[in-house]
Amino acid sequence: MPTRRLLAPAIGLSAVALAVGTSTAAFAATPAHAATHHVHARGDVMHHSSGTTASHLTPVSSAHHHGKVILHATSDNWAGYAATGGNYTSVSSSWVQPAVNCGSEDTYSSFWVGIDGDGTSSVEQTGTEADCSGGTASYSSWYEMYPAYPVNYSDDVEPGDSFTGSVSTDGSGNFTLTLTDNTQGWSEKTNQSSTTAQDGSAEIIAEAPYSNGVLPLSNFGTVNFTGSTANGNPIGSSSPSQINLVSDGGVTEATTSSLDGSGEDFSVTWESSGS
Repeated sequence: MPTRRLLAPAIGLSAVALAVGTSTAAFAATPAHAATHHVHARGDVMHHSSGTTASHLTPVSSAHHHGKVILHATSDNWAGYAATGGNYTSVSSSWVQPAVNCGSEDTYSSFWVGIDGDGTSSVEQTGTEADCSGGTASYSSWYEMYPAYPVNYSDDVEPGDSFTGSVSTDGSGNFTLTLTDNTQGWSEKTNQSSTTAQDGSAEIIAEAPYSNGVLPLSNFGTVNFTGSTANGNPIGSSSPSQINLVSDGGVTEATTSSLDGSGEDFSVTWESSGS
């Protein structure tokens, strides 16, 4: 059974002295550990990263969205939205598993919801994956309680399947992670515990996984996230960070759209494998 690779830490983003109605803000980047996920084509350990040293969440600017301040940031392995600056006990979203366009290069991508990881040292997350190996696409699903290794589910995952993922906690280190394939009708639910969780952030992310460096990002086209909530409210109400994935070399690999009027729906679009 292949093992997962460990994702190196990425830099978590937290906003300092930020208030609704402010057009600019000062930021502090706080180290956080990365999470992981497994790629079937490789025999080493691959993690879904949090937002820390391998992934840099860098504040760019802030803007208003329906009365809320949205922070703009870049990361070298994340694209999507991350809410910070509070206590987070639940996160959820739905997405359609994208098909990946494979070439000769081995590439990787994952789509997930999670608590912690942006400015904290653990990540509790579940999601799906779309990878390319030898020109062939593979699709899978998983959960992970970093720093423990991720766990793959054996259920079939096909492009075009509609997924709903959620992570919740009682605030005492007990987590419920649920991933449902609404198209095929299967659902996986696991109860896990963590002694390191701080419940400090909530994320909905498309990611370039990490193994001894950020891996080339699969061409997944566009993935749409809908019904995205944190603590049961639209994630947009949390003044989240809108994150674009930009490599350390300055290559934009994936861009994140603005939230729609509900504050719950957005898309992430592939731009480059980064290699």
